[in-house]
Amino acid sequence: MTKTIFKGSAMLNPVPVVLITSKNKEGKINVFTVAWIGTACTKPPMITVAIRPERLSYEYIKESGDFVINLPNSRMVRQVDYCGVRSGRQIDKIHEMNFTTEDSKDIVAPLISECPISLECVVKSITPLGTHDLFLAEVVNTHVDNRLIDLNGKIHFENADLITYSHGEYFSVNSNPLGKFGYSVQKKSSKAPVKNNKSKQKKKA
Repeated sequence: MTKTIFKGSAMLNPVPVVLITSKNKEGKINVFTVAWIGTACTKPPMITVAIRPERLSYEYIKESGDFVINLPNSRMVRQVDYCGVRSGRQIDKIHEMNFTTEDSKDIVAPLISECPISLECVVKSITPLGTHDLFLAEVVNTHVDNRLIDLNGKIHFENADLITYSHGEYFSVNSNPLGKFGYSVQKKSSKAPVKNNKSKQKKKA
């Protein structure tokens, strides 16, 4: 495999694309699109988000100390793009995109009702890096659309129709899995198939 070497860059693709909502002390709500986000810890559940200091949401989140990560579906891709290129300093993106907001359980920032999954997050630390600051936040509550949960309580994320971002373009997530965690080392069943000897017995008779 022949490869071309590029100058060091954050060329990690694809990545999840989310809508982050926040609320300032005056009650104003803003939403913006983020693709630089990731899981950092399981217990307690922690997430990292990279945000430019000049963003309006940066001000709101730093002031309130919390935010909501909303996972949009493919039908919302236009709204997702719009919220990433328009500033909340000039327009009310919640109103422009006809988003319905609802109160979170334990934090100030609201969640977007149209998104099938929303995570309430509380900021634990902010680390300046350069063009972006890294927010480390704990997920205190997760809201999941009941239609994604089966009778056994399993969440079917493959049915959420989520989207990803890859080098300037949006893509839907294929609902057909390539495998499941641990399948590469899973032992094959040792049970041999039970042979049916009735037909042979009839022939002998």
